[in-house]
Order: sequence, then C-alpha cells, then structure tokens
Amino acid sequence: MSAGVLYLIATPIGNLEDITARALRLLREVDVIAAEDTRVTRKLLAHFDIHTPLISYHAHSSAGRQDALVSRLLAGESVAVVSDAGTPCISDPGAELVAEVAAAGIRIDPIPGASAPLCALIGSGLPTGRFVFEGFLPRTKPDFRERVKQLAREERTTVLFEAPPRLIETLKALASACGDDRPASVGRELTKKFEEHVRGSLAEIITHFQETPPRGECVIVVGGATPQPEEAPNPDALLLKALADGSSPKDAARSVAAATGLAKNALYQRVLELKTP
Repeated sequence: MSAGVLYLIATPIGNLEDITARALRLLREVDVIAAEDTRVTRKLLAHFDIHTPLISYHAHSSAGRQDALVSRLLAGESVAVVSDAGTPCISDPGAELVAEVAAAGIRIDPIPGASAPLCALIGSGLPTGRFVFEGFLPRTKPDFRERVKQLAREERTTVLFEAPPRLIETLKALASACGDDRPASVGRELTKKFEEHVRGSLAEIITHFQETPPRGECVIVVGGATPQPEEAPNPDALLLKALADGSSPKDAARSVAAATGLAKNALYQRVLELKTP
C-alpha cells in the first residue's frame, strides 16, 4: 500500500474569496483536515459546504497526535493541514509535522494562497527585491532589544508581525534603533473591509497610531539600512601580517599589491621601512 499525501493548504487571511479552487477541491477530497483551531476552520468549511472530518493540530498538540497523523499517512490516507489564516508553518503550526513526514519519505504538497507578509510587503512601497521575514519578535526584553539592534543593521527590507496592543511599543523600539526617519509601512486588517497601509517614516507612523489606536492584526515593513562603505584596508597592517606569517619582504609586497591594487614597488619600499628598527 502506498502512503498518502500531506497537503499544506493556505487559507484566506480575511477575505474568503482569496481561497483557491485547488485548495477547495483538496479540502473536499482529503480523508481528514488537521486544523490549528477547529472552531475557526469549521466556519470556513461551512461557508463552502465542505464536510470533511476535522481534528485539531496546533502548537501545543502532543507528540502522539503528530505520530497519529503520520500513521494515517503511512496507511494511505491523505491529510490536509491548515492554520487559522494564511500558510501553515509560517509563524503557525506545521513545521515539526512536515519534518517528520519528510523523514518518513511521505509526499508533501504545499498549496499556495494568501500570505500576510507578502501582502504587506508589496503594498508598502518599499524595495521588494531582497527582504527578510522575522515573524514575531521575542517577548523577553533582552532578546527583544537584541533582535531590534540586529534589524537596525539589516540592509534588506524587513517584514514582521505584531499584535495591536504592542504595535506602538515595537515601532518606538525600531525608531530608537533605526532612526526616526527610517522608511516603513504598517499593513492592517489585510484583505478585509477596513484594510489600511500606513506609510512614512517610523516617527510619522508612530504619530498616526498614537492618534488612531490600531485594531486588527498588523504587519510591519521596515526599509533596509543604508549600506556602509567598506573601510579601506590598512597596507601597513597587511604587510606586517604577511611578514608575521613568514612571507619575505618581496612576497609580502606582492600579496598586498594583489589584495589592494597598490603599486608593488612602493609596497616593497614600505615593507623595508617597517622592518627597519
């Protein structure tokens, strides 16, 4: 008997029209749907008149529930994994199950769909060619501060999630680390009736949400840091290191010339000066 298939099915992040025809077909065809919250998924299934059996699978599910799903797959059943909204495994449950299923050699099919990080990114007006997704920042203060420091140096556009009650605090921490004028955007209530993209500097966005407290799920997009010019190499330091590594003055001059583009003869004269007591 051949094993079944694990389908990782993206669900709408707000607007039910964003679910794909393929996702709906598979939700009807699979043997069981493993949902982050069965109450949320049951509403989705009822809207589309889908009656596939439903079980819970979330961040706190026991190892036994995971093993049971793998056993069902090995027995030839097909399983769909869905989160409350968006794509499983992306700041949502599923990654551990996928790893176990992959190790068992069972087929895994990702079914793409709505994505809050990508919606916020492409609506931000910030560069999209290179970006990094951070998910939720750490909750503990030391880890939170350290991660924000790292983000301040990131040259790619950064996308991260934040809950409304913590939004202003996080924006202030980003402004302190990145500078008030760092360009940013906050996508709120994405794909829903009151969708909003607040764009501007971090300082301007903070002012907006201080005057209009945020409601609904938020995605922060922060422009990358300006690349810093590399410091020119110190030829004296390079020459001394080459000598310390055992190079002759001539070889030291040759290697440093190749590394810096400086004239070999001038470097040779300099290395002789450095060797003179």
